[in-house]
Amino acid sequence: MSVAGHAPPPYFKRGPAPLVRLAFFVSLSLVLLIADLRFHTLEWARLAVATAAWPLQRVTGMPIDAAGDFGAYLSRQSTLLRDNEELRRRQLGTANLLLRQEHLEQENKRLRALLDMRTRQPVEGRIAEILYAARDPFSRRVIIDKGSQHGIAAGQAVVDDIGVIGQVTRVFPLTSEVLLLTDKDQAIPVAVQRNGLRAVLAGAGAGMMELRFLAANAEVQVGDVLVTSGLDGVYLPGLPVARVAKIDRDSSHSFARITCVPLAGVERHGLALVLGSRMELPPQPDDVPATPDQPARGKRVKKKAR
Repeated sequence: MSVAGHAPPPYFKRGPAPLVRLAFFVSLSLVLLIADLRFHTLEWARLAVATAAWPLQRVTGMPIDAAGDFGAYLSRQSTLLRDNEELRRRQLGTANLLLRQEHLEQENKRLRALLDMRTRQPVEGRIAEILYAARDPFSRRVIIDKGSQHGIAAGQAVVDDIGVIGQVTRVFPLTSEVLLLTDKDQAIPVAVQRNGLRAVLAGAGAGMMELRFLAANAEVQVGDVLVTSGLDGVYLPGLPVARVAKIDRDSSHSFARITCVPLAGVERHGLALVLGSRMELPPQPDDVPATPDQPARGKRVKKKAR
C-alpha cells in the first residue's frame, strides 16, 4: 500500500551486474600491477600501509613471541637442572679422588723429608706408618706398621723430618709400640743448643714436656732449642727435640720449672722414621781389659809378700 505522492521503496538496490564488476576489478588490478611493475607508482602507498600496520603487527605478534620465549625459558631451565645434576654427580664421583690426591701429595712431601732426614743420619732407618694410638688413655703411645720381621728392635729411636718423636718400647712380629716423648714415663737427655747445657727432658702429658733438675738460675731462655745430647746411647746427638716455651723461676724452690713444646709432630704426623741401632759405646774405664805391661784399671794390685 503506497502513500499518496510517494513510491514504495525497493526491497533491493540494484547496481551493475556481478560479471561487470568482476571484469572491472580484474582490469583495475592488472593496470595497477603493470603500472607498479614498470613505473613503481605504488611504492609510496606500500610504505604508508607498512608504516601504519607495523604497530598492529607488533601487538598481534606479542602473544606468539611471549609463548615462544616462555617455552624457551622452560627448556633452558630443564637443561640447566639436568646439567647441574650431572655436574653434581661428577663432583661427588671425583671428590674422593681429589681428597686422596691431596692426601697423597702431603704424604709424598713427608716421605721426601723423611728420606732427607735418613741421608743426614749416620745410621740406617726404616720408614713406618703410624696405624693408631694405644688404647690406654693415660699414656702417649702409638702403633706403627713395622715389627721384628722388618728389623725393628726395642729401644730404637723414632723421628720425623723435624726431630725426635719417641722410642720403640715393645716389638711384635708385624707391629711395634712407640712411646712418645710427651708421655709422663718418658725421659730423654738433652742439651741446650745455644750453650751446651745438659739436662733431662721428661714428658708432662697434654702434648707438653718439662726440663727437670735445673737450678733456678740456670742459663736457659724462652725460645732455646733443645737437642739430644747422645749420653744415653740411644739417640744420636744433635737431633732437635723441643723448644723452651715458659720458665718459672721461684726462689723458694731449688729447681726452675721449665715447660717445653716438642718440635716434631709427636701427635700429628702419620709417617715416621725408625733409626737403626747406634754403635756400641766404648767400655768404661773399669771395664778395660788388662794388658801384660799394665794391670786393669779400677782393680787393686796385690803386693807381693816379702
